[in-house]
Amino acid sequence: MADNEMNLQEMTDPNSGEETFEHEAGEPMAKDVEAIYDIPVQISAVLGRSTMQVSQLLKLGRGAVVELDRKVGEAIDIYVNNRLVARGEVVVVEDKLGITMTEIIKSDRA
Repeated sequence: MADNEMNLQEMTDPNSGEETFEHEAGEPMAKDVEAIYDIPVQISAVLGRSTMQVSQLLKLGRGAVVELDRKVGEAIDIYVNNRLVARGEVVVVEDKLGITMTEIIKSDRA
């Protein structure tokens, strides 16, 4: 295992009932993770893509339909800070749209 990697083990704190993590040596890590909770991230859900010429784009008006490269029911891509992290499905929550993650994409970063 590289020096910058650590083996984390999920556990539940018996005193608070909250899930925490431990370093490989068994030291609690919850306070370490809390330091990053307030960092803002940009989340994007991509329903599909389309390519067109600028002249076609300028001709679009209200009510125009742009055909995307995905089929109905196909998973959408979920990006965090412009990085693909998951795939999911569109859901309706009360009167708003939401996303249900159905697959987490593993990173190949070393």
